[in-house]
Amino acid sequence: MPQRFMDKTISIVGLGYIGLPSAAAFAARGVKVIGVDVNQTTVDIINQGKIHIVEPELDMVVHAAVTEGYLRATTIPEPADAFLIAVPTPFREGHEPDLSFIKAASKSIAPVLKRGDLIILESTSPVGATEQMAAWLAEERPDLSFPQDRGEDSDIRVAHCPERVLPGHVLRELVENDRVIGGLTAKCSDAAVALYKIFVQGECIVTDARTAEMCKLTENASRDVAIAFANELSLICDKHRIDVWELIKLANRHPRVNILQPGPGVGGHCIAVDPWFIVHSSPEESRLIRTARLVNDSKPHWVEEKVHAAVAAAADKFGRSRGKIKIACMGLSFKPDIDDLRESPALEITLRLAERYPEQICVVEPNIDALPTELAKRGALLLTQAEALSIADVVVMLVDHKPFKERAPALRDGALLIDTRGIWK
Repeated sequence: MPQRFMDKTISIVGLGYIGLPSAAAFAARGVKVIGVDVNQTTVDIINQGKIHIVEPELDMVVHAAVTEGYLRATTIPEPADAFLIAVPTPFREGHEPDLSFIKAASKSIAPVLKRGDLIILESTSPVGATEQMAAWLAEERPDLSFPQDRGEDSDIRVAHCPERVLPGHVLRELVENDRVIGGLTAKCSDAAVALYKIFVQGECIVTDARTAEMCKLTENASRDVAIAFANELSLICDKHRIDVWELIKLANRHPRVNILQPGPGVGGHCIAVDPWFIVHSSPEESRLIRTARLVNDSKPHWVEEKVHAAVAAAADKFGRSRGKIKIACMGLSFKPDIDDLRESPALEITLRLAERYPEQICVVEPNIDALPTELAKRGALLLTQAEALSIADVVVMLVDHKPFKERAPALRDGALLIDTRGIWK
């Protein structure tokens, strides 16, 4: 294990789905870690040795790290030897990248920087964001030199290293997956590699910062295009009354075909966001990437139309008004077996259904304890699977959580099913 940072202090700025597991991974190796987050509640929970997100085994690692004194959280940055910035990078209206969180994080750590410090941007970012971060830091600390001005002789090292982990398997993948590291200089890259090698068993591959930024965007845009093909195929198959899941299963028997599974759309903080960074910077050249985004963004609306048709059919079938039809939405998170609702198509669909059918929606989401406020305000109820299916006239399968896949339950007599995941069909 590299010793360069073992007796140093590492600061993780942003204690969310990436920052907290990263902090825990360093602390588990006996490195002193200071976690920084703007949310006081998050800081308090972590300092109690608990976690505020759902991620397998993370609670045990965080509890041990806090108890043993290797991990501590605060709202105000403190001096450290390396800073990892893991804050959100959403987009504004028109899909313009929003770097305000990165800028705020940069300004917050600038006062405590000292000569020899390393700063790594982990947030998924548009090309050029690492250089922009370095420029913001230089503005705040003119007494220090940065790579853009002094190259290899700079006081501060700056690099980009995007995360590439799967929710639900973050702790394992943080350790096992290869990392792409792009420093603004060779010495910046070397310092970043030494830091990550504290816990990363995968290969740390060095490139420049812009290529590292584009690598993460490319990975997610590639997946988005593949999912868009599956989602578009599901619309075509529906039109021709073909079972899309059977079709894909048959097509994938070809040795060089690997079609993904369709769903209600694409969500999360990566695949649903990152391709727009490419489109925004290269609108004329990214026609396929843009089209894939539009296909996947339109899928929730298609699902909603299927629900509206089912509500009308159920009203006729049961001899009741559409305002009396009960709808069960199965799942809210953006992917199975996690509590993350960011950019979730399931949540988007459920919210719009609740707007149109107030007091008629019940939700089954085994990974949360309370409904989002906007859903609760519209009279939606959070129920168990048995409770929801006992009253639902229309059932909408949105997320293929493990409890849902274990076996297809018996629906209420005459209830209509819209299965966007193909698990209860």
